Amino acid sequence: MKNANRLSRRAVLAAGALAAWRVQAQGTQQPVRILVGAPPGGTTDTMARALAAELGRSLGRTVVVENRPGAGGNIAADLVAKAAPDGNTLLMSFTSHAINASLYPTLPFDPVKDFTPLTMVSTTPALLVAHPSVPANNLKELIALLKGRPGQLNFAIGALGSSVHLAGEAFKMMSGTYVVNIPYKGTAPAIQDVLAGQVQLMFANIGNAQAHVRAGKLKALGVTSPARLAAFPDVPAIAEALPGYQSSAWFGLFGPARMPPELVKRMSDAARQAVGSAEVKRRIEFEGATAVGNAPEEFARFVQEEISRWSKVVKYSGAKPE
Repeated sequence: MKNANRLSRRAVLAAGALAAWRVQAQGTQQPVRILVGAPPGGTTDTMARALAAELGRSLGRTVVVENRPGAGGNIAADLVAKAAPDGNTLLMSFTSHAINASLYPTLPFDPVKDFTPLTMVSTTPALLVAHPSVPANNLKELIALLKGRPGQLNFAIGALGSSVHLAGEAFKMMSGTYVVNIPYKGTAPAIQDVLAGQVQLMFANIGNAQAHVRAGKLKALGVTSPARLAAFPDVPAIAEALPGYQSSAWFGLFGPARMPPELVKRMSDAARQAVGSAEVKRRIEFEGATAVGNAPEEFARFVQEEISRWSKVVKYSGAKPE
């Protein structure tokens, strides 16, 4: 009986949300808000703003981006989880949405049950970079160096619990090496210390590292994608040395749970159309990322797989939220 009542309440909520959405579609509409759990100027914010204008054109509505940084994206996620399922409040989230499921002992929301995945917007691997003084020019030499000097080299970490932090933990776990983590409050100061030689190694998003690699200020020793990238054909995939290794950051659009199927299709189709547009693709590729635009069901399966995969790395690392 309780389950029947719960299902009935959900049906009422969904019907109400759909009715409200239809009323808005016929009359004055409030803007669609995309909440971003990161500060302005970062990759997640850039992805949201790249999408917003084109999504607005697809929907025939105004779409605005609001930054609600803090707690690894959890503040913005909690606001969306508790929002009405009417399509007016969306979340541009990132890899930490899956990592936080095991990183945080408790969350005010369920990363799966309290959200409606709409589409993955983009994905981007990271580069394993080193200061030119590091006496290793490939992955085999680096792993040998780290095993011969355990604890003597350092990883710069732009944000504890981030995808690039855990990319390093997965590397250590699979290579059997010990590298000391040096945490920073942001990617910019972390990469500056690697450029200065204060820290030897770093996993960095391509958008943050590629200019320094091309200028010869950093050595790129590996890429976290399963295969080599066309943009860096001479940089091996880490999986070539550590079979099965992969770690790519992703960015995706979510709504609250209980969105009516008709509304989910409308919002997802509009978002996928926007991701596939020439302008949005151009802006995504400028960040060193690849546009995706998959179906809600595929994105939902991916999120669940990511939660399971990262839980193993979080457990190994002993990482705690800042």
